[in-house]
Amino acid sequence: MLRNRTPTSRYRASGRLRARPRGRRCMAKPGSADRADGAADRMWWRALNDASAGRVVLPEVEPLVREHLRWHPHADAALLRRAHAVAHHLHDGQLRKSGEPYITHPRAVATILAELGMDTATLVAALLHDTVEDTPFTIGQLRADFGDEVAVMVDGVTKLDRSMYGEAAAGETFRKMVLAAAADLRVLLIKLADRVHNLRTLRFQPPHKQRKIAQGTRDLLIPFAERLGVYHLKRELDDLCFEFLEPEAYRATVAARDTARAQDRSELDGVVEHLRAVLAEFRVKADVLVKERHLHSIHSSRGGDLANLDPFAISRISVVVKRDDYRDCYIALGAIHGLWRPLPARFKDFIAVPKYNLYRALHTVVVHSSGRVFDVLVRTAAEYRVSEFGLIAYVADATSADGRRAVTHRPDLEWLRRLLAWQGQADAQDLLAGVRTDLGPDSMVTFTREGDLVTLPKGATPLDFAYTVAPELGDGYMGALVDGRLVSVSTPLRDGSKVEILTGGDSGPSESWLTFVKTGQARVGITRRLARRRLEETAAHGRTRVAAELLDRGIDLIEVESSGVATAVARRLGYPDLDALYAAVGTENVDLGDLVTALLAPR
Repeated sequence: MLRNRTPTSRYRASGRLRARPRGRRCMAKPGSADRADGAADRMWWRALNDASAGRVVLPEVEPLVREHLRWHPHADAALLRRAHAVAHHLHDGQLRKSGEPYITHPRAVATILAELGMDTATLVAALLHDTVEDTPFTIGQLRADFGDEVAVMVDGVTKLDRSMYGEAAAGETFRKMVLAAAADLRVLLIKLADRVHNLRTLRFQPPHKQRKIAQGTRDLLIPFAERLGVYHLKRELDDLCFEFLEPEAYRATVAARDTARAQDRSELDGVVEHLRAVLAEFRVKADVLVKERHLHSIHSSRGGDLANLDPFAISRISVVVKRDDYRDCYIALGAIHGLWRPLPARFKDFIAVPKYNLYRALHTVVVHSSGRVFDVLVRTAAEYRVSEFGLIAYVADATSADGRRAVTHRPDLEWLRRLLAWQGQADAQDLLAGVRTDLGPDSMVTFTREGDLVTLPKGATPLDFAYTVAPELGDGYMGALVDGRLVSVSTPLRDGSKVEILTGGDSGPSESWLTFVKTGQARVGITRRLARRRLEETAAHGRTRVAAELLDRGIDLIEVESSGVATAVARRLGYPDLDALYAAVGTENVDLGDLVTALLAPR
């Protein structure tokens, strides 16, 4: 629950705050330094009390407050002002690399989230997200003043920030991102907004750090933003990373886009007006908009070939159906295909088969009578918002903290549940390799025999399909029928394939399977099963050695086991069961002679 109450001057007395950071002091007379420090400390804590009590209102926060009230007219603006005053005081004297006061950063992060319509608690957490890491404020004090909901978010962001960048740490960073998203999606949204603002001001960092931060963003944060459907932030992250990682291509794309913008748009405008008129004839109420592609999309969609860019090449036509009824979308699609010739291979129905990030729309590519080829997207107004904000749309619309946290448990977020299921079983490097494939932009849709949808990365095999559906299906894999035909285990599946997995026997996975599976879940499942098989073989070898040693003394191991003596010895030696003890014998971590002596010792 959010709290907006007046705190007492308990800050210093509570002992929960770290010492106030010392600034550079003026020269003082001998013997007066302690008195000066004490007076400065008292003034500092008094000012913090005033800020937290709401007695300090700073005009710089008002644009943020206005934006928040635009989305949430009944929001607690006083709480937002109080959080800003506390953050302003705690960061006082700290500067960004740009030379700006540090408070400009958390205020910008909160503003980015306010523009997305996020709730008050998220904006308060955004304003305070660096206070626990960089100031004397503790998580306990933050919880006392702003409530548990805000404290949990700030703590989650702080833990993410403490993850170091680099290949060795990237897997652990991603693991924390997955866990943070599962606990409360808003933690990850604050982190995304934080990275957007850091990239906006990245030019003040040295070149090597620019590349490192941009590459980390492209490798980890952008795929996650896409999976969450937060395209509003993803597009800006795309372009900012493009600028720092491929500066020459970025500048060339900017120049080509600007040239295309300056060209005559009359033909494109004519297409829009014609489409509006035809939709009206079909009695479909819709807005027809021209949406410009972002820079990275322009460059990648043309494979870097920027020659002859025109207004059509840098734009998409977006049809936003006003009635929240998918039937109007299909009527609009029929009208579009009646006007211009469609390219069937490039048509995608994400309404019938939604994308993994809840995205629903009809995508078609058509050819104008002039020979111009252009994209048209058709969706409802509600889905248009989801297409921009993804899960944020559901989080922002939730009416309670529990509702906002529950968004990540939606049944259509299967990919997140799968990640949660196997992230704890993979080491950092396997996790990173797996998620880079699993969260990549190229995916396809396959179906079970019952018609259930299974989304996989392009190039995935029947084995990937099996482990995605259920780990035991992969472990028991014997073969697969794809569209009714028996195929080999390494056969790449195609978009729309219907797959049936055949199981039986106890052959289990093979080491060679690791060479062609594409998904992290399959890799982890195979590795786990192979390790279990090796453990079973080692335990069997160890048990054989113990049995032979006892038999030389005229004793049957089965009798020792059935009497409970062997289990008692295993537990006394610190092993959970007999299999673990025998495996230790098999690897010679337990001396065979010592174990036999313990088994035969009088009770």
